Amino acid sequence: MHALAKFGLATVLVTLAVLSNVLVTLSALSGAHAQIQGRQPEALYWQTFLVPEFGTTVEYPAGIFSVPDGKAEKGIGQRFSSADGRSLLTIYTRENEAGDTPASYLKNNLRVGRSALDYEQVTRSFFAISSTGQGLIFYSRCNFSTDAGNAIHCLDLIYPQAEKRAWDGVVTRVSRSLRPLEG
Repeated sequence: MHALAKFGLATVLVTLAVLSNVLVTLSALSGAHAQIQGRQPEALYWQTFLVPEFGTTVEYPAGIFSVPDGKAEKGIGQRFSSADGRSLLTIYTRENEAGDTPASYLKNNLRVGRSALDYEQVTRSFFAISSTGQGLIFYSRCNFSTDAGNAIHCLDLIYPQAEKRAWDGVVTRVSRSLRPLEG
């Protein structure tokens, strides 16, 4: 799992998927007993992760990311992996000591060339990026806040590229839940 984290956690592919298709595939992939009636399956067991020092919150499916996998390598936070070890979620917050904007942060910290990105959205308050490699999708989103201790609130997701369609709804919900979000 640590090899996955070191590949380059900069990535994103935020695409909306039909909820029923997502639930069917996740049930087969993660062992969750998903129901396809358009309601949220209990097996995903959505929880909110909090970094109290900075007020960072993220909703994540604890039914998928059920294994605590140590502290985040950057800032303050936590890593979680799936029980089968094929997926990784890292949630962390770090001080924005350099006063970076989303654009300057990417320019200074992106581990791959921008041409390697499959998706890139950069605004004045956040960035979301994704790339693929070694059969995996790497997704990263960071929100930049001035009100919450001038912090950068981030999440990184790594999951199998072959299961992209099944993950689209999960990635969208996790990404959109990242707080604080300004502007």
